[in-house]
Amino acid sequence: MLETTASVGQLGNIGAIAARRFAESLSDQARTGFARAFTAGVIQAYWNFFQERLRCSLSLISRVPALFGTRLSLAAEKEAEQLGARFAGLDPIDAGYSIGCVYTAALPPKFRSEYGAYYTPPALSSRLIQMSTEASVDWKKCRVLDASCGGAAFLAPVALKMIEETGTYGPKAVAAVAGRLKGFEIDPFAAWMSQVLVEAAVLPHCASGSYRLPALVEVCNSLDRVLDEEEKFDLVIGNPPYGRVRLDPHQRTRFARSLYGHANLYGVFTHAALGWVKKNGVIGYVTPTSMLGGQYYKGLRALLGEEAPPRAIEFISDREGVFEDVLQETMLAVYKRGSLRQLANVRFIKLNGSGNAKSLEAGTFRLPDVRSRAWIMPRTPDHAALVHRMHEMPTRLADYGYGVSTGPLVWNRHKGQFYSSKKEGMFPVIWAEAVTSSGRFEWRSEKRGHLPWFKPREKDFWVITRHPCVLVQRTTAKEQVRRLIAAELPASFIRHHKGVIVENHLNMVRPIVRDPAVATAVVTALLKSALMDSVFRCINGSVAVSAYELESLPLPSIPDAKRLEQKIAQGLSAADLECEIEKIYLGSAHAATSIA
Repeated sequence: MLETTASVGQLGNIGAIAARRFAESLSDQARTGFARAFTAGVIQAYWNFFQERLRCSLSLISRVPALFGTRLSLAAEKEAEQLGARFAGLDPIDAGYSIGCVYTAALPPKFRSEYGAYYTPPALSSRLIQMSTEASVDWKKCRVLDASCGGAAFLAPVALKMIEETGTYGPKAVAAVAGRLKGFEIDPFAAWMSQVLVEAAVLPHCASGSYRLPALVEVCNSLDRVLDEEEKFDLVIGNPPYGRVRLDPHQRTRFARSLYGHANLYGVFTHAALGWVKKNGVIGYVTPTSMLGGQYYKGLRALLGEEAPPRAIEFISDREGVFEDVLQETMLAVYKRGSLRQLANVRFIKLNGSGNAKSLEAGTFRLPDVRSRAWIMPRTPDHAALVHRMHEMPTRLADYGYGVSTGPLVWNRHKGQFYSSKKEGMFPVIWAEAVTSSGRFEWRSEKRGHLPWFKPREKDFWVITRHPCVLVQRTTAKEQVRRLIAAELPASFIRHHKGVIVENHLNMVRPIVRDPAVATAVVTALLKSALMDSVFRCINGSVAVSAYELESLPLPSIPDAKRLEQKIAQGLSAADLECEIEKIYLGSAHAATSIA
């Protein structure tokens, strides 16, 4: 066995790079076969060296011939053997994650996306298991399901947790635990790999004998699995796949309560978990944060609020380097089926360079009275007081007499109608870069392919905007200094050009009634304020700044907004205006305190 001082993350990256180097020149079909054959070679070498380390002589469980039609080159065989040897020097859970990194890196991107093959780092698996413990999971007797168990990221550590909590060891203890653990997996190879990795994890407990772990993993489409009451589990845990999915009519009917618009796999898996878990059972999932505020998930939020309120949410601070090729914000969430609505804990997880997770307290949150509304929760410890106040503010843009729509021009549907210089019948195009990070409107077309003029055909006249509005960029990231990047589209600019063309990467906040309750200047000031940026961060869960979320922002009451309107008319400075907005949201004691 080869010893290594590299961390699990480093070894996983080394393996991924090696696998990708061999696979990237292959066709998708050949690459899938290579990914399985190469990973099987790594697993075989890992198993052999791990057996040697434990002085054990159990053979690797039988392979399914249909999965291994690819013959590796001598170079690939040697690389697989070396990786397996290096992984054998790791803790079995860390080794399993590293092997998973090899497999997913070698897969074709299309296959990986379709099956949601993004395996969970051990530190996050461990943290979600701890969160489940805090939600009253009894590891001495609970039955546990991972319905997307590829890589055994949860099956293996859960098996060890069960053994540890029972306080007994050896083959009998492992056999008892195996009877309470189940996995579903749609990818047959990932199912086989998971079975091997769980057995490797428990092998130290039964290496002295010839005990073999029974089959724990069922190859199936989890979304087709309906469980009888006696089959249900005390804990459903895992990292469900994500991405848009086309459901068949039966599935759309089954999951209708949580669907709005297109379906996303992780949302459907969350709904499905309600049918797999017992009453008073726990669901622990790693998911994107987009469900917290997005319109497509309002049905899911309402369903969870009614049937399985959240007990704890932990945000993963860093997007990059956690799940390879995934830039969505991610969270750990624990729900309890049949429990009463109560305050839920919010924390932040930071992974350090060695792969360990540090969890920091951020505050609490409660579900909204209208269950489908965005879940408002602190995104930093400093947001706790703000979130408390937001729950007490019922006013929304609609109460002001405003609505939000996206810019009507989708540029790639109108190719050939853009020009670099003005001619008769043309209108200026307002691209997203016209709204600066400092909150100013600057008509410009600086990005590649952005031309300043557009000539509508007669059937295109509906895309012309002839009234003032507040423009808000539709895509920003949490790492940016500001998430809300807004500026007022001046009436004078519109009058001068007799109309403008607003492109689809901008939101337009504009009056929807003849006489709105407050002036556009107030809406502009609010959306440009640092305080409102923090308000938005407490609602949003993705890089999109959607119309739905803007319309969900808690706003000052109309009397408070009227007072702001008067101060703006009197020429109040930007700094003093910010202070006035903070007073409304935080009270006078916080007026001098800026929210990060």
